[in-house]
Amino acid sequence: QVNLVESGGGLVQPGGSLTLSCEASGFTFKFAYMAWFRQVPGKERELVAGITSGGTYTDYADSVKGRFTISRDNAKKMVYLQMNGLKPEDTAVYYCRGSREMSVYWGQGTQVTVSS
Repeated sequence: QVNLVESGGGLVQPGGSLTLSCEASGFTFKFAYMAWFRQVPGKERELVAGITSGGTYTDYADSVKGRFTISRDNAKKMVYLQMNGLKPEDTAVYYCRGSREMSVYWGQGTQVTVSS
């Protein structure tokens, strides 16, 4: 059974930081492309950051470049999203996604709220 479990969301003030974690199981994590997406009500889910299977290459949405960092630990089957300089517009449900070939897996999401 495939599972992606996100954690680390919460309420933070503008300018603050949070680190999201995603624990994977049930698939060959070390071969999967991993990514973080986010979604706000009424809008489509959007890609925030992605990382290749070996961790060599990363990709970021323009809106988070320079503020967010994606990383992974293949031995622990974990992927992380370090978020600094948070803005109210970063408020969303953040989802972890794993993909390999034709398979795509999603976590249940974790809420991040940026507000004073």
